[in-house]
Amino acid sequence: MDKRTTNMEDATTCRENHRHSWDKTQHNDIVHRLSKTNIVYDGEKKCTLQVNQGFFSLFQKLENPFSDKTLDTCSVVGNGGILGNSGCGKMIDSADFVIRCNLAPLETEFEKDVGSKTDLVTANPSILNIKYQALMGLRRPFVDSLRKYGSSLLLLPAFSASINTAVCLRAVHTIEDFKSPIQPVFLNPQYLDSLAQFWRSEGLKERRLSTGLIMVTLALELCKNVHLYGFWPFGNHPYGLYTLTNHYYDDRPVNKYVHSMPAEFDQLLRMHSQGVLRLHLGDCKTGDN
Repeated sequence: MDKRTTNMEDATTCRENHRHSWDKTQHNDIVHRLSKTNIVYDGEKKCTLQVNQGFFSLFQKLENPFSDKTLDTCSVVGNGGILGNSGCGKMIDSADFVIRCNLAPLETEFEKDVGSKTDLVTANPSILNIKYQALMGLRRPFVDSLRKYGSSLLLLPAFSASINTAVCLRAVHTIEDFKSPIQPVFLNPQYLDSLAQFWRSEGLKERRLSTGLIMVTLALELCKNVHLYGFWPFGNHPYGLYTLTNHYYDDRPVNKYVHSMPAEFDQLLRMHSQGVLRLHLGDCKTGDN
């Protein structure tokens, strides 16, 4: 057996070990569990939400969007400034399943770098609160902004913290009222709590996992081959050494009190070196990735 074959087998074993750990965290019976108990927020252990008939009816409408079939390739798109002028759009869109974070913009000016295909996109409640006035007034601008994501899944963190619940539910009702094709979904807070415990056991210490790391973990459960783009938490490009904006669309800083992006990146780099996933840090146009 040659060295290359041994390395490939080691990488496969490592990937399966990670998947086995994450498989333990899966809680796909969200309707059954949440309809028979109070919801405990994963970010507020002392805070619970009573499941009334309204919630029960809402949960009954939700189906597990992920079949038992494993997908071949996933692209997880972070929003890092490293994506600017990367030319990675076509490579990102070539995956079977594309995950995007925090309602990231997909306007024409960004398409060559970040692509346009979307199968799942997350929504940060702060965006709903600030950009769309918590959906307390005009709701059409929010619905219009979702068109670029087509009929993808919209992941809402309704049960991460009690302050998020109302605006996330208003988003669901707005989508229903305007008959938007996008499909709202929730993550079970028990799943999120298990993810936090898993990453703590791996040595990651931070107040809350970033959306990006949660989506990477989810992708590792869904896909055989996971490719990451836009995950680079530093101010200079790794190859050109020129200055980067924090996001490919703006330079708004990360809340360092909540997230530890460099520590998360160390975990991603470790998994890349083990063959669990593939980090793309270069220019896709020249193949330096």
